[in-house]
Amino acid sequence: MKTAHLIKLPIEGMTCASCVARVEKALKAVPGVATAEVNLATETATVSLAEGAPPQSLVAAVEKAGYSARLAPAPQTTNDRSWWPVAFAAGLTFPLIASMLAGWSLPGWLQLALATPVQFWLGARFYRAGWKALAARTGNMDLLVALGTSAAYGLSVYMLFKHWQHEPHLYFEASAAIITLVLLGKWLEARAKRQTTEAIRALQALRPETARVRRGGSEVDLPISELSVDDVVVVRPGERIPADGIVLEGRSHADESMLTGESLPVAKEAGSAVTGGAVNAEGLLAVRVTAVGAQSTLARIIELVESAQAKKAPIQRLVDRVSAVFVPAVLVVAGLTLAGWGVWSGNWEQAILNAVAVLVIACPCALGLATPTAIMAGTGVAARHGILIKDAEALEVAHGVQAVAFDKTGTLTAGKPVLAALEPYHVDRHALLELAATLQAGSEHPLAKAVLDAAGGASRAAREVRAEPGRGIEGWVADRHVAIGSSRWMRELGLDLDPLKDKAEDLARQGNSVSWVADLTGRPALLGAMAFGDTPRPEAAEAIANLRARGIRTIMLTGDNRAAAEAVGRRLGIDEVRAEVLPADKADAVSRLGRQFRTAMVGDGVNDAPALAAADLGIAMGSGTDVAMHAAGVTLMRSDPRLVAGAIDISRRTYAKIRQNLFWAFVYNVVGIPLAAMGVLTPVIAGAAMALSSVSVVANALLLKRWTPED
Repeated sequence: MKTAHLIKLPIEGMTCASCVARVEKALKAVPGVATAEVNLATETATVSLAEGAPPQSLVAAVEKAGYSARLAPAPQTTNDRSWWPVAFAAGLTFPLIASMLAGWSLPGWLQLALATPVQFWLGARFYRAGWKALAARTGNMDLLVALGTSAAYGLSVYMLFKHWQHEPHLYFEASAAIITLVLLGKWLEARAKRQTTEAIRALQALRPETARVRRGGSEVDLPISELSVDDVVVVRPGERIPADGIVLEGRSHADESMLTGESLPVAKEAGSAVTGGAVNAEGLLAVRVTAVGAQSTLARIIELVESAQAKKAPIQRLVDRVSAVFVPAVLVVAGLTLAGWGVWSGNWEQAILNAVAVLVIACPCALGLATPTAIMAGTGVAARHGILIKDAEALEVAHGVQAVAFDKTGTLTAGKPVLAALEPYHVDRHALLELAATLQAGSEHPLAKAVLDAAGGASRAAREVRAEPGRGIEGWVADRHVAIGSSRWMRELGLDLDPLKDKAEDLARQGNSVSWVADLTGRPALLGAMAFGDTPRPEAAEAIANLRARGIRTIMLTGDNRAAAEAVGRRLGIDEVRAEVLPADKADAVSRLGRQFRTAMVGDGVNDAPALAAADLGIAMGSGTDVAMHAAGVTLMRSDPRLVAGAIDISRRTYAKIRQNLFWAFVYNVVGIPLAAMGVLTPVIAGAAMALSSVSVVANALLLKRWTPED
């Protein structure tokens, strides 16, 4: 099977949900296209294209459908002058409207002179786009506007020349006002849409253009694009750190708020990791570069946010189905309105105006913008507070989460256990500690590091060391076959734990995890027990309380013994504790939870990745591994479990905005079209309502920008 790659195409000429459906249909018909998603708010298409298939075929398909596309990114325009057509149209239309409201009319020839530039010059965009839609045998908003305003303008010209001497009532103000209002609505809509992409622009602005690099004993300024891994960059106070790296020299603080949402500066010294885009505070730092370009944290954040904003939410499928038949249905309704009024009343002039009102108010713009603008605003504000949402589907799933399962170590606890107690059995205390440290000298496990810290390191080396995932570790220390592990594994090995059972249970009740040390050289013999304590994160109890306040059940999954796990659970206020769960069984435990509740899983380690993928929603702590973050639908950029409630909260608010937007978008049309067909709405009022519908939908989505997570 050929592999596929994603291509993003800027699309020009789309105005409504019908345009989106048309472009998607054209792209999906191209050989080699697996999926195609078009976003009206960002005016981009995201296409999965098979390797070897020519990308130019995508551009050709879009152009054949009546729109424009390019393979290169759309140029970034900083000086927006799109206001002038609106201002010019308003200046020409104002005398027409003012005279009508004042109860007198301008001379017919002057009305014609004022309305004609609005109709055919400033309104030319509607004719061009409408003609392309007709040529592609489809319909869109521009076709409706072009037909409606042309009918009003044409009727006025006919009346003017037929009754030249009598100064008949003309409708030039209707056609001009409709075009002016639609242009105003599109301009306001474009301004509002730019605000929904502020998060992306703010993140992109974090990239400095140059870096000061040590080369050949001196410092030279180089473009960021020329940086390489292992380069040493010098960052002065007040400058942005140019790339991800490790501090080699210096001490300072870094402002990482735009990346992680953490408002307080973070201390940095030799050995500390720093992130490109953060601002160096008071000290001079020398940093060894560890990641550049697309591999940097900032680039991956931008990619995640862009991906989330380009994806469609599942609820959008309803809009797609409606928009596919919307414009043809409106044309039928307008035709019936014209015929019905003309035949019933005999007043074909009024019949044309009512049909024009139907064509103008029935704009599917609001339907096309309802979902993507809310998603863009929601994911953007979430990213600003350190919550990265992978795609629109994760956003939609999160709003319905009923239960959250937490991995304990590193998620609810600090993840840095210490050796709280050492209980030798028929062996010297120092010898037991040295034996345990030697066996675990090469291990990266947090408990092994705690033993090594307590012992001050290992003085000799073990051999034939083998880790048993979820159980423990075994190997040879000198002439002894030693094992360290859980109670379950020790019982499987036939070890008698009774001599230290009471002491171990007492340590476990205090919230410690107990590991056993055994000599397996001959018959398994008990050497002692080690108790490890892992302090809960200061924010963990508040995080659990926030979730419970939202009616969400909390579960803790851990490999620790039950007594230790339940002690932590009671301390944090967790609803349910599932202890002694092996890493391989976590995914199964999450799947079983998923049969009862819509479940989110929160974790940070490699062994959490299967459970994150098995959950309805995976939430990875940003301090964790790349594997965990790749498997998750949401990534928390700082290790604060309170952000879990924040992620669910912003998804609920975003989903509520989507439903509100869709409701109002449907209401505008469900109520407006019948009123227009009945002659209640004039074309001018219909034009104003149509423009208002799009602007109100985008403005409602922008209210999400005020959201902040609870502390």
